[in-house]
Amino acid sequence: MTPGTPNLQSLALRHAARGFPVFPLVPGGKTPLPGCPRCRRSSPAYEPHDSAQCPCLLQGRWCHGFYAATLDPGLVRRWWPEPGAGRGVAIATGPARLVVLDVDRHPGTVPGADRILPGRPVTAAQATGVRDGLDVLRLLAGLCGEPDPAQGAATLTVRTPSNGLHLWFTAPAFTSWRSSAGGDHRGRSLGWQLDIRASGGYIVAPGTTTASGTYTVLGPHRHPQLLPTWLAGELTRTGHLLDTPARAERTDRPVPNRAAAAARATAVPGGRRGGAGGGAWARRTADTVIGQVLDCGRAPEGTGWSAVVNRAAFTFGGLVAAGHISEAAAHTALLDAALTARPHRRSAALGIIRSGLAAGARRALHPKDER
Repeated sequence: MTPGTPNLQSLALRHAARGFPVFPLVPGGKTPLPGCPRCRRSSPAYEPHDSAQCPCLLQGRWCHGFYAATLDPGLVRRWWPEPGAGRGVAIATGPARLVVLDVDRHPGTVPGADRILPGRPVTAAQATGVRDGLDVLRLLAGLCGEPDPAQGAATLTVRTPSNGLHLWFTAPAFTSWRSSAGGDHRGRSLGWQLDIRASGGYIVAPGTTTASGTYTVLGPHRHPQLLPTWLAGELTRTGHLLDTPARAERTDRPVPNRAAAAARATAVPGGRRGGAGGGAWARRTADTVIGQVLDCGRAPEGTGWSAVVNRAAFTFGGLVAAGHISEAAAHTALLDAALTARPHRRSAALGIIRSGLAAGARRALHPKDER
């Protein structure tokens, strides 16, 4: 291994130890290392079969890209036999419980204002300031009343060789999210040049070097932060939330302690109406009701979970009506808390939250209404 060559075996082992399943990339590239002839569609020996059920996976081969991703140190050492081998490291984002916002900065013709942020009105004046995905992300955050997540180091942030950014987030408990490409305006899209790497996708690991350059961590964060509620709301609005989490990607998570619950609730945006104190009051109110739902998880029964979730949804409905939070973001936060407390009651939670939000939305909730 020559001086300055990254130790990719150590890199892969480090990510696997953090719970991020890894698999190898072609040397110098960002596509999965090809598998055996039977599994390569371009091979004359290819045999059509279900990638997820391929026997090669049981034999410890890297066939089928992210389907082969592993946490096994033995396999990692076998797949990266030499510390300086040129195989890059990729992470399967779905099993890793990651939602990565891939912000492209490719030159090209900017689409019309109605296609920059699908489903959100963008004025001609706002569209004139858009040159690439970084501008689109800044515009989206501004429309949501939030700071630009690409500034101020909101989470683990990686600069790509093309000068784009990867913003890494962890998915809220008991939720799964679809991957998408920001240029596909026929289907779901968060925005132009904004791609989502989540279930059914993968991301190049920081520290990997391709022919174009190295994926480099920026800022102070070395670990992904929880997906912000406002961004989860936007992903829900644009159809990225999977109704039923993929079975192979589920992970059991303990009920968080009060400190974790408070951190989760604090992520709920405050209001943009009613004066400077409205936002802080909305956060305290959201913290209280989310904490009550999470507290139900301390006992398997007898906590009145349904009634607690209903009261929380009613409160959030009032916050939605007052403009303190979007309905999509409120729904995501409530469902996360409800399923953390009662993981197997998804259908009941969905119904309670839907009716509670609708009932609460009939009366806007402001600081003066606090009792």
